[in-house]
Amino acid sequence: MNLLRRFKDLYSMKNEISHIQEQILVMDAQDGNAEALNELIERWQKPLWNHSYRLVGDADVAWDVTQQSWIGIIKGLSKLQDAAGFKAWAYRIVTNKSFDWIKKHKKQKHVSIDDLPECEDRKKTDIGAKELLDKLDSAKQMVVNLHYFERLSIAEISMILNIPKGTVKSRLHNARNELKKLWLQTSH
Repeated sequence: MNLLRRFKDLYSMKNEISHIQEQILVMDAQDGNAEALNELIERWQKPLWNHSYRLVGDADVAWDVTQQSWIGIIKGLSKLQDAAGFKAWAYRIVTNKSFDWIKKHKKQKHVSIDDLPECEDRKKTDIGAKELLDKLDSAKQMVVNLHYFERLSIAEISMILNIPKGTVKSRLHNARNELKKLWLQTSH
């Protein structure tokens, strides 16, 4: 058990170091370091595109939305007061730009996780989970997606969606319960 604890500690330390490195990158980019900005873009381009794609349902549109988001991120980076909040702040910009596109084009197509290009090799056993997730309403899908697939904290999701932490927790709780009921119905 002591060995397991050491692995957990090392994993936790690795995550903390990565988080600190990212904060330094953000601060360097805020100071005008083009290399730091390029590295931030390289690190976050794909995750932000994936998020936009899940919202708008079109790869080309997601690319355009992500590029527009990067323009906003770059312009606003100097105003970001807490470098530790970069991830949630960037996701919020992409979310807002995606919703702006959806409102302008008056359509919303939710895309399941299995439809994403990097997820093509998922096992067939995931199909059941995909179908269950697709049955959730859009608010619950969004919270589940951000929490479990984007690995964002409750506080980060609260900031991204501009809703109270309690609402995020409630939606997650309700989504879990609904998924459990749906799972039990399909497994019998």
